[in-house]
Amino acid sequence: MLAVLGFVGTLTLITGLIHLYLWRRLVRDTTRPGRWRRAGSLLALGLAVLVPTTMVSTRSAGMSWLAWPGYVWLAVMFYLLVVLLALELPLLVVRLVGRARGRQVGTLDSVPVTAPAAAAGPPPPTALPGGRPATDIVPDPGRRLLIARGAAIFAGLTAAGVTGYGVRTALGPPQLDRVQIPIARLPRAMDGLRIATVSDIHIGPLTGVGHTARIVELINSLDADLVAVVGDLVDGTVAELGPTAAPLAGLRARYGSFFVTGNHEYYSGAQEWVTEVQRLGLQVLVNERREIVTPGGVLDLAGVNDPTGATASPADGAQVGPPDGPLAGPDYDRALGDRDRDRPVVLLAHQPVQAHEAARYGVDLQLSGHTHGGQIVPFNLAVRLVQPVVSGLATVDGTQVYVTNGAGFWGPPVRVGAPPQVSLVQLRSE
Repeated sequence: MLAVLGFVGTLTLITGLIHLYLWRRLVRDTTRPGRWRRAGSLLALGLAVLVPTTMVSTRSAGMSWLAWPGYVWLAVMFYLLVVLLALELPLLVVRLVGRARGRQVGTLDSVPVTAPAAAAGPPPPTALPGGRPATDIVPDPGRRLLIARGAAIFAGLTAAGVTGYGVRTALGPPQLDRVQIPIARLPRAMDGLRIATVSDIHIGPLTGVGHTARIVELINSLDADLVAVVGDLVDGTVAELGPTAAPLAGLRARYGSFFVTGNHEYYSGAQEWVTEVQRLGLQVLVNERREIVTPGGVLDLAGVNDPTGATASPADGAQVGPPDGPLAGPDYDRALGDRDRDRPVVLLAHQPVQAHEAARYGVDLQLSGHTHGGQIVPFNLAVRLVQPVVSGLATVDGTQVYVTNGAGFWGPPVRVGAPPQVSLVQLRSE
């Protein structure tokens, strides 16, 4: 709970500053003092309050109706910010050029008009060509207003269009990504073993049972050997979302379906969800390993908890697994320390950054999610600052890491540049 409150507090500060900037560009710069400016200011204040209110209230029963306007506005706000910031330099150039032209007109070919010596009072202003007084070189407020309104309209239409496209993408069916990954220790007789991988389903206030059922149907159509659900399954408690998660009981795979916790499980009651997921028929790997015995050989499938578990409080349901077993956080030694090094091993770990530790244990392949592929361009650039892989296959400290985009969304029901995804990972012997 403290982690959630800290996150909401930080978000409130950031979004408050963003709304102040948006108010300056979309309200103050585009209106004259009066009722329209007052109305725009009140609207900006209301929208600034809406974002943190949505983050807090949508986790409470009966307030899910606020999720749609709150989260959609969060996406629109983000793209308004991006577009307006991109326009700052062109608008600055336009203003500087306008001022330079005004000064040039005021100095070139000017005809001084001198009052008679006997005349009292201040001298008249310098006359400009055409008989206009020099005071005309003062920047025209009407012109500034026109430019500001044009920029605001462009930013508004762009943000609305991109957000609309992103909503359609996020709510659409997940795309299927097929990837073949060579594993040096994989026996030739196991060549072609297929793992259906999905992460970040984020069952929550904006998704229904149809969202879960559609993902299950796609996974089952792959006829995979294994199913790996690598965290962030839910955004809410079992009491709130249990019926929405129920279709997971229909997952089918030749050697079973497996689950590891993501950070959002620790915000939603991890212990309850571990129990519920097990009831639905998935095997939860809580810092442990399973031997996958096939006609062609044996594969070690390991799973570790999300790092959030190490700092989550008991009130969040952080402690998972048997009382005498794993830590709340990831325990790589327990999951990987005593394994047969001649066997290939695949690790399920929610966050790509966990590969740095996994590499110390000679993991052949880590399957992860968490990043959403960035979810909303250009937010993917920020993800690169904290995760070694944003999407797809890469190598981290000698360990191969495959990151799937996730089949759902978090926060805004928007995906731009990172469509929802289910991945079919096929292991190949070298």
